[in-house]
Amino acid sequence: MTERSTRAEVRNPILALPGFKAIQSRLSDEARVAVADICKLIQADARLRADKCWRTHKAPMAVYWKALSVYAGHIARAVRAA
Repeated sequence: MTERSTRAEVRNPILALPGFKAIQSRLSDEARVAVADICKLIQADARLRADKCWRTHKAPMAVYWKALSVYAGHIARAVRAA
């Protein structure tokens, strides 16, 4: 079994995107908190939708919503930590 990397950009791929650096430099602390909060709301909604799709045997849509949920969480953590 291999160990998972401890590098931040491996654990959160959003940090490696060039566009993210623009977000870090342009948003105020208040704006970053607001964006992070909105992303957390999106994450929660997407998780519920993924679960519902999975229960109703709509696997492709469940995967879509699950991926959206994961990325929304990555963005929320990256923006808040910036």
